[in-house]
Amino acid sequence: MAYSRFLLLLIGVISSHLPGVQSRPVDFWCNRDARKNLVKTIEELKKDMADCVGSHILPSPLQLPPVWVQPAEWANKTFQQKRAEVLGALRVLQDGVQRATSQTTLQCQASLLERLGHHVTNYVGLVSSLQIQADRETSSHPEVPNSPPQTSLTKVLERYRNLLKGKLERLAVDLKDSLCHAEHRTDDS
Repeated sequence: MAYSRFLLLLIGVISSHLPGVQSRPVDFWCNRDARKNLVKTIEELKKDMADCVGSHILPSPLQLPPVWVQPAEWANKTFQQKRAEVLGALRVLQDGVQRATSQTTLQCQASLLERLGHHVTNYVGLVSSLQIQADRETSSHPEVPNSPPQTSLTKVLERYRNLLKGKLERLAVDLKDSLCHAEHRTDDS
């Protein structure tokens, strides 16, 4: 019971902090413009980096998940596998950003990393909230092969942007028929 309340509270908090999402995660998945607006946050972070001398170099290498999608492989995966892959990639990034935030000595870099961390956490919440038929959440993180570590915050932001525009967007497109059409039918009744 307490877990359900916590999850409901978390979804509400995440939804209220995402521009273009009207309080329901399904609105994010069914509205491509809302997803595009969220990617703009990365561009804002890049602009703010220019005002923060030395912020482009991280205090230690940050582990990055692979973000490229092989269309043939992706098409053969189940929704559960796709969700697990996207969630695993976001969690690898989330862990790396948290570690870098705790190690930085530059106040402006810490602020940038905290903002990035909140952004990634929002996506983790959105992907975690997906209820895909026959899906059973496990406490362990799915195994995600990683790319070489990176010390450039610019490259980290690019990789994150590619993750959102690649795997996350493909997941949203794949879910559109089942999730958005079902939601539309519910709204009409």
